[in-house]
Amino acid sequence: MTDRSEQDPRPGRPALSRERVVQGAVEVADARGIAALTIRSLAQHLGVKPMSLYYYVANKDEILDAIVDVVFSEIDLPTVDGDWRAEVHLRTTSARHVLRRHSWAIGLLESRTSPGPATLRHHEAMLGTLRGAGFSLEMTAHAYALIDSYVYGFALQEAALPFEGSDTAAAVAGSMIEEFSSGQYPHLLELSTQHVLRPGYAFGDEFDFGLNLILDGIGEALD
Repeated sequence: MTDRSEQDPRPGRPALSRERVVQGAVEVADARGIAALTIRSLAQHLGVKPMSLYYYVANKDEILDAIVDVVFSEIDLPTVDGDWRAEVHLRTTSARHVLRRHSWAIGLLESRTSPGPATLRHHEAMLGTLRGAGFSLEMTAHAYALIDSYVYGFALQEAALPFEGSDTAAAVAGSMIEEFSSGQYPHLLELSTQHVLRPGYAFGDEFDFGLNLILDGIGEALD
């Protein structure tokens, strides 16, 4: 068997290791999307032969498990004995920002059947925060599902938007405004011209509004 320390033929690149393989997989997914991540594309990105990767990972499923764990590791954990609302808000906002960096992960986070240590720590901390606040087991399950459905759904919508902020929205909305001006879509025209296209608009600002409504509703279970 070839010595693992001899796997990287390109000068200046980090020596190949499991950590480097996993990080390379994240880089490929970030740059080209999860569909582009294959053993061959990963090997090409790392500058090695595809067979070299099998010293460090058994197959693509193991790579997917590992990169999902990387994403979970980047999300701030709530403090179990802290104020539940502040801690959940911190974690949820962090999750949104992480998913903006790794939008390919939105559909993968809850799909793995072999969760890694960062994934397990994450779920344990969220459950502990809600249970420690006094939520029943059933309400904890409801709250966690609702919060994550909101975060993942918002992240998915945010990633799909063809604009970011009022400046780029104006460029995208030009042809749409012409269609709205026909008189058939007065509410769309009103929303576009009087809200979306106004200076300072950012779709991301809607996140806190929706999150606070959800946390208000969940908090009523403790009253």
